[in-house]
Amino acid sequence: MSWEMLVAGVAAGMAVAVVTAPVGVSGAVFLLPIQLSVFAVPSPAVTPTNLLFNVVSVPGALMRYRRAGRLGGPLTRLLLAGTLPGVVAGAVIRVAAVPGPQVFRLLVAVLLLPLGLWLCARTLRPPRHRDVKPPGPRTITILAVAVGAVGGVYGIGGGSLLGPILVGRGLPVAAVAPAALASTFLTSVAGALTYSLMSLASDGSIAPDWVLGLACGAGGLAGGYLGAHLQPLLPEKALRLLLGGLALALALLYLGQALL
Repeated sequence: MSWEMLVAGVAAGMAVAVVTAPVGVSGAVFLLPIQLSVFAVPSPAVTPTNLLFNVVSVPGALMRYRRAGRLGGPLTRLLLAGTLPGVVAGAVIRVAAVPGPQVFRLLVAVLLLPLGLWLCARTLRPPRHRDVKPPGPRTITILAVAVGAVGGVYGIGGGSLLGPILVGRGLPVAAVAPAALASTFLTSVAGALTYSLMSLASDGSIAPDWVLGLACGAGGLAGGYLGAHLQPLLPEKALRLLLGGLALALALLYLGQALL
């Protein structure tokens, strides 16, 4: 890989992490299409490469949240209890059932489209506090299992989807962001290890692209720390609309590519 591509990987990882870390999203959800289109990472190797990005980049944001005293707590434990087994199951499903690039692009679109609509709708028309009942521990755990499996297929760790969903259900961003990122980090470690082990017994390209994953992760490490540091200074409404708009744009792009 040329040095230009390495620099581009660092820049891409930093850019997405700065924008997404304040709301508890690692940035892998937006980096994955760049890896497919710009860096031409083959499928399904793009998924463990994205998980490797999470492993390297997320500690930057977690370090900042820990210094602010907002890391840990019951929400983090609930998310980990569900997403850890879910992401391993998702990795197996990804290799066994979703190997083709066209099917994978369609899956990307199906996941990003409702996520973007959810973020935009909840931001433009937020529910009244008295009408919103935060989900209970059992609901959070069940949701974490399902999202962890999807994250294992998609290469985003799981917590990246849980963050927007829980915020939309009424939980504060200040509580959800560090918990979702902690879940993303640990489930990404589990997912990346699962893919690496499966690559030993497979002839296909399911091992991560280590050089690109580390380059993007290095950028994300700095970007995530900066994004977490800026969270109290940034307008939450603008950030949610930005995330929702990016998700919708990427979903429409990949939906068109998958259907053409």
